[in-house]
Amino acid sequence: QVLVVGCGNSELSEQMYDVGMCEDIVNIDISDAVIRQMQERSGSKRPKMSYLLMDMLQMDFPDAHFQVVLDKGTLDAILTDEEEATLAKVDKMFAEISRVLQVGGRYLCISLAQAHVLKKAVEYFSQEGWVVRVHQVAGSGDKQQFVLPVFIYVMTKFRKIPGSAPQILEICPEEQDKPMRVESAERLVAAVKDRQHYALLCSQLSKTPCREQVSLDLCNKESGRPRYTLHVVDSPSVKPSRDNHFAIFIIPQGRETEWLFGTEEGRRQLAASAGFGRLVTVALHREQHYEGMAGIQAELSGKVMELAPPGLPARQQVPFLSVGGDIGVRTVRHCNTSPLSGDYVVEDVKGDGTCYFRRLIFLRNRNVVQSEVRLLASTPLPGQKKRRKDKKKPSSAEPPAAIDKSYLCCEHHKAMVAGLCLLGDPNPLPGDKAGSGRLCRGKACVPIPIPQLLGGGLSWPREIDASMLEVATRWFGFSQGDRMRVHISDGLDYVAKLAAEAPAQYDAIMFDVDSKDLTVGMSCPPPAFVEKPFLQKVKTILKPEGVFVLNLVCRDAQLKESVLATLREVFPLLYVRHIEGEVNEILFCQPSPKGRRDPTELGARARVLEGVLREPGRPWDNSYVLADMLQAVKIL
Repeated sequence: QVLVVGCGNSELSEQMYDVGMCEDIVNIDISDAVIRQMQERSGSKRPKMSYLLMDMLQMDFPDAHFQVVLDKGTLDAILTDEEEATLAKVDKMFAEISRVLQVGGRYLCISLAQAHVLKKAVEYFSQEGWVVRVHQVAGSGDKQQFVLPVFIYVMTKFRKIPGSAPQILEICPEEQDKPMRVESAERLVAAVKDRQHYALLCSQLSKTPCREQVSLDLCNKESGRPRYTLHVVDSPSVKPSRDNHFAIFIIPQGRETEWLFGTEEGRRQLAASAGFGRLVTVALHREQHYEGMAGIQAELSGKVMELAPPGLPARQQVPFLSVGGDIGVRTVRHCNTSPLSGDYVVEDVKGDGTCYFRRLIFLRNRNVVQSEVRLLASTPLPGQKKRRKDKKKPSSAEPPAAIDKSYLCCEHHKAMVAGLCLLGDPNPLPGDKAGSGRLCRGKACVPIPIPQLLGGGLSWPREIDASMLEVATRWFGFSQGDRMRVHISDGLDYVAKLAAEAPAQYDAIMFDVDSKDLTVGMSCPPPAFVEKPFLQKVKTILKPEGVFVLNLVCRDAQLKESVLATLREVFPLLYVRHIEGEVNEILFCQPSPKGRRDPTELGARARVLEGVLREPGRPWDNSYVLADMLQAVKIL
């Protein structure tokens, strides 16, 4: 027995009757005209179905009379606001539905699921001890009939258990047969809201090109964690033809942080060079397992078509693209939690060609590589025998283990090292006397190549997070010695202590310090490191001819101007090195105008350093540091 409340002149009851779904259907409404119309329309064609004039807030039926109460849009029509009178009316409606429904019976409510409507229904029936499930039954892909998805609330009546029985709340998305359990009414409402936003997005993308890049996460059905991150990029400059409307680009694992894939401008260039009007880039998440390119294609084919551009020809085959045709290699080597930096992971990833890289990622900002080194294939030490030819070779998919200490991964690190050519010592860097100091502060892996470059000089990195020293030592080839010593301390406190005890002792001071506060428009360094009193302490411990090198990452233009102004107040000489394609800017500060270097002299120093980099037996066979130094000369 089915009761349809607020039936109106809908054909739903007639269609259910005609297809044989059920025949014992009672329809009620408060409109006399509607009831007469529907009685005349059904007449003798549907003898077991009845239409009655009745107010659902005060029904004449006995208790526990129906197995199903069906509501098609009636709740949406009544609950138009959250005024006290409206909510009281809805409470009365729910109480009557509960009264006439049998235990084990179901209240089925078809709704557009506005947040306040869904929240009210879920809270009421879950508190009554009912099982609450929300099904998405229609979306924007249904021949464009619906812009917003349609939902059905399925409320199953149980006897109320005294005390605090656990709530059973579930959502069953359109593309899934199996419902997902959620922990609270708020989370259920949020899950529905996500699907409504997605439906609106798909509707907009199907009608007009997107001016700004759109991003969204597709989550794992079991865990609810992000599995794919999609960016939709339109290229207005590409002239559409039958074969270049739409394509999907799978970013190889571990390469999602690269400029081409990890920035808006990079993705824009990627889309233009690919030659498609709309390109959807797909980043793969490290916590997930993927069954190769074919598995990803099968998994995503239906979902990505919901993001197709307007004008896509019917039955158009959409290509899946990638670099080299594979999904890349990512091997998690270590994961842990730091009291200061939170959850982090050390992973090996495959870059272009056969190169492998080891990276440190803080998961609170998972798209930023905190530290990176290049890995080398293992080579036998002097005196060791080479591998026999008949021995099994290592798999090409297995990353090598040796650290390439001649490689600097980040452009801003290269610029920071190149800034050492500003030092005022009349002798070139390789001849520095033992005992002259370089004070570094920040990422654990930055100082690794510096001792090789400084000859007899000393490097004293500061690191506030002891766990990062352990990570650097175990996973990134970092080691301490006579020329490299690490102090675990707060850099602010340590510099203040040095300024009070031993001023003017450092040739170079380098800051590469990330900020834990993501609400500030400056992610490097934390604001305290660029306040005037602290900068004056930095100047105090720096030799008059020394150089202070600072990595500045600031997206707030006003804040950046303020930082630069403060630095100029403290340091008479300030040079800025912009890193192309990145937000990073390297600031070279000198405490005395006498430190201004003649470009001819700087060029000579850079050429001397070039000779050092190419000396036999030294691992530095690259010229990228030289190029940055010559660029610094050009700027000066």
